[in-house]
Amino acid sequence: MKKYISLALTCLIAVSACGQGPKSSTDETGIVKATESKTIDQGEKPYVYQNAIKTGAEQTEKYLPLLKGKRVGMVVNPTSIIGKETTVDSLLKVGVKIQKIFGPEHGFRGNASAGVHVNDDVDAKTGIKAVSLYGKHSTPTAEDLADIDIMIFDIQDVGVRFYTYINTLQHVMEACAVNNKEVLILDRPNPNGYLIDGPILDPQFKSGIGIQPIPIAHGLTVGEYAQMLNGEGWLKDKVKCKINIIKVANYNHDMEYTLPVKPSPNLNTQQSIMLYPATCLFEGTYLNHGRGTMFPFTVVGAPYLKGKFDFSFTPKSIKGMSETPLFQDQVCYGLDLRNYDIAKLRKAKAINLSWIIELYKASPKKADFFNSKLSKEMGTIERLVGVADFRQQIIEGKSEAEIRASWQPGLNAYKTMRKKYLLYK
Repeated sequence: MKKYISLALTCLIAVSACGQGPKSSTDETGIVKATESKTIDQGEKPYVYQNAIKTGAEQTEKYLPLLKGKRVGMVVNPTSIIGKETTVDSLLKVGVKIQKIFGPEHGFRGNASAGVHVNDDVDAKTGIKAVSLYGKHSTPTAEDLADIDIMIFDIQDVGVRFYTYINTLQHVMEACAVNNKEVLILDRPNPNGYLIDGPILDPQFKSGIGIQPIPIAHGLTVGEYAQMLNGEGWLKDKVKCKINIIKVANYNHDMEYTLPVKPSPNLNTQQSIMLYPATCLFEGTYLNHGRGTMFPFTVVGAPYLKGKFDFSFTPKSIKGMSETPLFQDQVCYGLDLRNYDIAKLRKAKAINLSWIIELYKASPKKADFFNSKLSKEMGTIERLVGVADFRQQIIEGKSEAEIRASWQPGLNAYKTMRKKYLLYK
């Protein structure tokens, strides 16, 4: 029976992978869409499905036997796919009993904006109860887990501390450990796996965008991070969660990996994903970093930089992406990174700090640059970077090298510790 189930799903993958990707649609906001811009290669060429790398989810022969006769819970979002179908839909077709779906930030179907509360619901397509794990209900309760035997975690991460899916992983592992449930992790590549950089999070800046003492770019897959959570005793009350990891096949951390679908509404191009470790820092500044455009995290600017930079863009309200962006309907001037050569980042193996240094120097509003009280759309720079001295280092005009030198003791210790939990070279 196992053989036939696995064969059926293999055929399903082959058929669904042959379909064409979604075509671009007209943007009703009047904003130039990424697919209409010659500077956005990812818009002109939709995400490429890479056959050489096999995600954990695709290797059904390794985990379908583990689900036989069990009531299954699934922590999933739109990145949870096998071929062109969601993992949920694919497993339902071969008779897996999915009892409940759990969704992280943005929800299971991925249609909620960043930071927006998502209510529990019933998934319209499958009729399965969908439980939100973002906001106050970030950890599954005993009641949530009472009618499941095993929890699957299948979510694409991007390898950065302030990307909240690894926090969801921790909360799920803690709940499952307490309630004696196994977590089956279907591992996926880290598109920024080559990068291990940034200061180690100071516990005083622990928040919803950073929980554990890891650098900004941690260089781990979700499966490796789960092993670290267990191994370092970081789960609440130092509990240990029973985990089983289906490894990615044909993968190592230095490989380039193009995501087949966007991991969240505002990381909608491969360029944005690769720039994210650096450009997300602008969430802690009085600058718009592309929210309210179809190319977030690839442009940065503000109205007060007019005359300093030639490039401009105008943030608009976009439902499901950014309803109230900073400097909405105002022309912003600044940097256009849509064509920045990512090979330079990969070669440097370092977060680019030159952009934030350049924009601070150019700003006529230096007193406002890090003032998060100016807008609810701004974050706190200390929570993003993870340490207290970064703000002052920028203000004092420290160089990239000087700033990076202050990270090295903690970063070196982390790199040594990280080796214990690696599943891939």
